[in-house]
Amino acid sequence: MSRVAIVTDSNSGITQAEGARYGISVLPMPFYINDEMYYEEINLSQEQFYEKLLSGVDISTSMPLVGNVTELWDKLLQEYDEIVHIPMSSGLSSACETACMLAQEYNGKVQVVNNQRISVTQRQSVFDAKMLADQGKSAAEICDKLMEEKMQSSIYIMVDTLRFLKKGGRITPAAAALGTLLKIKPVLQIQGEKLDAFAKARTVKQAKTIMIDAIQKDFTERFGDASGENMWLEIAYTKDYEAALAFRDEVALRFPNHEIVVNPLSLSVSCHIGPGALALACSHKL
Repeated sequence: MSRVAIVTDSNSGITQAEGARYGISVLPMPFYINDEMYYEEINLSQEQFYEKLLSGVDISTSMPLVGNVTELWDKLLQEYDEIVHIPMSSGLSSACETACMLAQEYNGKVQVVNNQRISVTQRQSVFDAKMLADQGKSAAEICDKLMEEKMQSSIYIMVDTLRFLKKGGRITPAAAALGTLLKIKPVLQIQGEKLDAFAKARTVKQAKTIMIDAIQKDFTERFGDASGENMWLEIAYTKDYEAALAFRDEVALRFPNHEIVVNPLSLSVSCHIGPGALALACSHKL
């Protein structure tokens, strides 16, 4: 039986400690802050990130360095026969495309999964991969299964402020000014490659209802599972953990039979949407 290592990046929200506990290798994502490089969870914590973000300094995301990726793969292949590498969505970063290119030099020993996931849905893919590896599946079999399931997930994100979408050039200054004046709370979605507009709300309460209704609709219409019996349900947030817990209680009223997992939203996404965001996500159970 082939021994398969599972690799992801910190966009999955899996911490270094969790990775060590579950036998998953996690590449820390690099950030440039005022032209100085930091690595998520190595010398940049969630608290430090938001402190710097709110202070107005320039923060940009970057993909893992090529040398860091191949060094990790080479190290793992001394112990394992194959690797399944699960990066963030190719629509949000070039890290996936680069990993696919690098894997060509490994004669099939490294399988890169381009299943268009990020944050809590990427996290679930990683744990699904680990489960399949523990069942004795090969790297190719795991990759095929995850690709088969790649569109079986949704994320809806309520943005608390338009400031960071404006700063990243995702909306125009005029739209940001109008939205701020009208106190609009945009709801964004990720169903595949990119972060797209979904709806506009006037209040946080309305935005929460929009997200819960959207997930319920997806259960019924996209996944053919009105009760959500075969779906994972997850909440993600930026900076405000207490708000996420309160949102979990509200979601639980609609979906009382679900275990609802709460995790921070990936810093690579947080960089573009800012603090105070809430997300509701689902993914299909294997």
